[in-house]
Amino acid sequence: MQVFRSFRFHAARHLPNLDDSHICKKMHGHTFNLTIYVEGDINKKDGFVIDFFEIDKIVNTNIISIIDHQVLNNIPNLENPTSEHLSKWIWKNLVNKIKGLYKITLSEDHGTGIIYKGE
Repeated sequence: MQVFRSFRFHAARHLPNLDDSHICKKMHGHTFNLTIYVEGDINKKDGFVIDFFEIDKIVNTNIISIIDHQVLNNIPNLENPTSEHLSKWIWKNLVNKIKGLYKITLSEDHGTGIIYKGE
């Protein structure tokens, strides 16, 4: 079974490796939507695949508190913070903390986004 929990955070960035004429080369901000998917069996004791409160604590401590309302370029290992690189950074900071982490989705707008499974 898969369960998911969604989060929202706000951050600014500029994408330094783009051509100077590209709009995203300049500093700009996004409201990001992050969804964490966890796969596993239902625990017979508590009835959860994973307690959503546990996901909240882990994501808020290891992701949201670090990047919300920040300039992503200033965060170590996010010097070129494309959504693709940000997805990999999020995964790396969660994979050893959330048992059964299956995938994450990250969107910066309706109609665009990233699905990452730790490839």
